[in-house]
Amino acid sequence: MNDKQILMETKSLSKNFGNLAAVRDVSLQVYEGEIHAIIGPNGAGKTTFLNLLSGELPASSGALYFDGSEVTDWRPDRLARAGMGRSFQHSSVFEQLSVRENVRLAAQTQFPNSFGLFRPAESYADVGRRVEEVFGEVALEWSSGARAGEISHGEQRQLEIAMLLALSPKLMLLDEPTSGMSRNETLELIELLRRISERHTLVLVEHDMDVVFQLADRITVLVNGSVLASGPPAAVREDVAVRTAYLGTQ
Repeated sequence: MNDKQILMETKSLSKNFGNLAAVRDVSLQVYEGEIHAIIGPNGAGKTTFLNLLSGELPASSGALYFDGSEVTDWRPDRLARAGMGRSFQHSSVFEQLSVRENVRLAAQTQFPNSFGLFRPAESYADVGRRVEEVFGEVALEWSSGARAGEISHGEQRQLEIAMLLALSPKLMLLDEPTSGMSRNETLELIELLRRISERHTLVLVEHDMDVVFQLADRITVLVNGSVLASGPPAAVREDVAVRTAYLGTQ
């Protein structure tokens, strides 16, 4: 039995687009302090499911619970204030701003009084401390003055995670965090995700099975919008239905 507390839970969560059932009656639990991976073939409904969790899409039926409250109808901004952070499959940094300015802008959202018209953003001590904490977790300090649009793709993905960390989230939803990365960049991100998982719960949609099986405490497999299997990596790897539908026999 899992002795950790449930941080997020879905009960029969579904999403229909007309006659297409993109997500079908998905029920799962995410426990505090775990890395929970969502995998499945293309078109399985993984990103749609993540959009339901983050409030980007309204559910057609079912329920979503987060940190002890039902949040099924909450919009993304309210979920973010409650402690849910989300990254997207494509990079979404502010390319004209520096790396540090990107992180500082994210940190300022946690301190509403730090958006003053006649006071420089860097003068707010609380914001500055939060930015330094984030740079202590993410190895971007050396490039902090560079424009975000000029750093590598892998560094941009790390910057997105840094911006999420600046929000002090209880739960981080990561959509294809290693997409488009080189092998070395992927290895660096794996180590980063390991470090931050010591303080944050992670749910990640990921296509790279090496990443999934190195990181995940539990894995849920979606096929045609439904849960095919869910459990520890070893059990999922050996599941006959999963091997037939997705992982193969190698």
